Amino acid sequence: PRPSPSRALSSPAAASTLPTTFPVRHDWTPEQIGAIYHSPFLSLVYTAATAHRTHFDPSQVQKCTLLSIKTGGCPEDCKYCAQSARYPTPVEAEPLLQLEPVLASARAAKASGSTRFCMGAAWKGAAQVGPRQFQRVLDMVSEVRALGLEVCATLGAVDEAQAARLKAAGLTAYNHNIDTSKDFYPKIISTRTFDSRLATLAAVRAAGISVCSGGILGLGESHTDRISMLHTLSTLPSHPESVPVNALVPNEGTPLENAERVPVWDMVRMIATARIIMPRSMVRLSAGRVALSLTEQALCFMAGANSIFTGDKLLTTPNNELDDDSKMFEMLGLEGKPPFFGADVEEEVVRPAEEGVEEELVAAKRSSVAASA
Repeated sequence: PRPSPSRALSSPAAASTLPTTFPVRHDWTPEQIGAIYHSPFLSLVYTAATAHRTHFDPSQVQKCTLLSIKTGGCPEDCKYCAQSARYPTPVEAEPLLQLEPVLASARAAKASGSTRFCMGAAWKGAAQVGPRQFQRVLDMVSEVRALGLEVCATLGAVDEAQAARLKAAGLTAYNHNIDTSKDFYPKIISTRTFDSRLATLAAVRAAGISVCSGGILGLGESHTDRISMLHTLSTLPSHPESVPVNALVPNEGTPLENAERVPVWDMVRMIATARIIMPRSMVRLSAGRVALSLTEQALCFMAGANSIFTGDKLLTTPNNELDDDSKMFEMLGLEGKPPFFGADVEEEVVRPAEEGVEEELVAAKRSSVAASA
């Protein structure tokens, strides 16, 4: 069953567990994360907003565009996915796109303000397809990068050798969501293990590619599962550069087609907790945003979300209209975040400072952000 509403979770005493400084750390315990997650809603959002302002310019939101370069026919049995060949969904299997349509989409994305272009293929992994198809994807990566865009790919499982080739082609980031907790994972997917997902993340990290990994709310998981998923992400050797927070969009024909909508309070609570425990990661308000009002999206941004997908479709599911997003940015005083083409993403680990030094550190970081904007 779906978790109970977030308002039933918190107690006033839990507010004392919220941190007041926001260093990057990898030693979080499930109990510590749970205490943050279950803290009073307004105190949680305020703390997350403070963490956000410590490490980022809160007026900047990254705009990403996601294109399905190989749609449908996936051999996996993910219960939420319309692209699985195992379920009677309306999505038809299509071949890998040719280079020019991909570049046309990338140019259009850049013209609309996106700085990251993401390409998704409904594959179990790169090893599933022949070397020619993988080479075509490598060519897409190089050509899109040449347009001045960050390039992300999600192609299923990859090993270190494949990740190294993607890195050499110019890939900025690789998305591979862990989806949910390790305990709940087998109830959603049986064709791939949770540990295999972690192995792909390790291969991507080893190649020097930024890791993009998050999960999905609304699969039937418990609050404990959500906390466990956050614990897995926040205790990786390096925090993911991007953490997508998705709300399930029920797809016709899938086992979860009748799942209930995720309450916005649950989305905000998840975003805020992710922002506090992974303070230098981009927290992406991803699938399900189309169901949120402008006010609800504003609350997500206040809680620390600083990345969205733009464009009318996320792989096979609908997304917000570009005009609506433009109006929202204007209303909320937001602007697009410039692209980043650093070498390997290095995390700045902020040590607990002596009294008075923490404030100086925060002021210096804000000055640095302002200078680079």
